[in-house]
Amino acid sequence: MLRFDIPPVNANVVRLEAFITTAFCTVALLGLPYLLPVLAVMGLIRGFLGHYRCPSHRLWAALMTRMGIAGKKENAGAKMFANKILFIAASVASVLYFMGISLWVVPTIALLIFSSLEWAFSFCAACWAYGFWYKKFPPKDTLNAG
Repeated sequence: MLRFDIPPVNANVVRLEAFITTAFCTVALLGLPYLLPVLAVMGLIRGFLGHYRCPSHRLWAALMTRMGIAGKKENAGAKMFANKILFIAASVASVLYFMGISLWVVPTIALLIFSSLEWAFSFCAACWAYGFWYKKFPPKDTLNAG
């Protein structure tokens, strides 16, 4: 379901954010998992409140727009869904780590893989799943339209 009630996002800004997520996950796996809650907060803000309420997104979007490399505009609905998954996975990883359970690496590795696919190949697995879901199960209000 496309979201037209929120501003679209720039493709290259979203790819930069995916690169930052990849970097945070790599650093966490190399021994500094204290950064995982930062990813959870970014996912919370961008996923539930919108990209344009996230300070880091606004900073990157302003800088990249000024430099002329922000990229084309994309609908933010699927990207918000991806950030909700980021919030869940980073929160689970954080809780597991702070509880002393070594399984925190599992969601961290999943985030590393999927965020790497986004920034390197512009393939958003969560966006694909989002689109597939709404093709298979469209919202009821669109079934009666027209």
